[in-house]
Order: sequence, then C-alpha cells, then structure tokens
Amino acid sequence: MSGAPSSSGSSGAKKARIEIIPLIDVIFFLLATFVLFTLSLNKIQSITINLPVASPPTNTPPPEDENVTLQVSDGGTLYWNKELIGMNELAPRLQNYVAQVQTPRVLIASDDRAKYGPTIQVLDEVRKVNIKQVSIETVWRATGK
Repeated sequence: MSGAPSSSGSSGAKKARIEIIPLIDVIFFLLATFVLFTLSLNKIQSITINLPVASPPTNTPPPEDENVTLQVSDGGTLYWNKELIGMNELAPRLQNYVAQVQTPRVLIASDDRAKYGPTIQVLDEVRKVNIKQVSIETVWRATGK
C-alpha cells in the first residue's frame, strides 16, 4: 500500500492559489495615493465677473403698424399687410415706408403655393431700399392672412 496513490489527492505538487490579501494591500495603496494627490492640487484661480442683472423692460415695444408683412402668393401676387398689391407697387411702397418709419422692419411670408423666384424678388427689393431688419417666416400661412 505504500506505492498506491492516496485517496486524498496529494501527489506532492501544490495547486496554484490566488492570494487576495496582497491584492487588497495594492488597492488600498492606490486609493491612498489618489486621495493624497487630489488633496494636494491647487485650487483653480479665476477672475471675478460681474454679470448683468435682468430688469423689467422700461421701453415699450413699437406698435405693430410699424412692421410690414409682405406675403408672396401663387403667381407672384403680393400682400402688403393683408392688402393685395402688384409687384410693380412694391418698390415705391418700400421707399415711402423707409422715409416714414425710423426703424423699418419687414416680415416676408408666403403661402403653400408661392414660388421661389418671386420671394427672392421681394427680398431683393427690400435689400435695395436698405432695410436691415428683415425676417422670413417659415410657418405655413393661408393666402392673404
């Protein structure tokens, strides 16, 4: 019986084991190093900024009649504030508008059947009279509204 292997399975070779205690030591060392490093960082220096404080508006918005809405419709027809006009009337009206109003504003709108060309013509006429505040409406609008 001395030559037979034992039933306990110990044949003289040791099984490999993972030791967890040295791994915990390394993790604690890394944690302590990280904490000490972050505590030693200098605080970021910055300049102080005085931000403006919001206050209620003191001036009233300009009345709506100073704004002009130009709507381009099918066939190149135009509406000046819901009034049907021809393309040939646009330039004189814009010149009168610029002469009468201190800060002229124009909103260019179109209906669902408007063509690209007449809309660009209207935009060019507005540019020719040197109106700086121009908006283009991107929402569908019924004809003449």
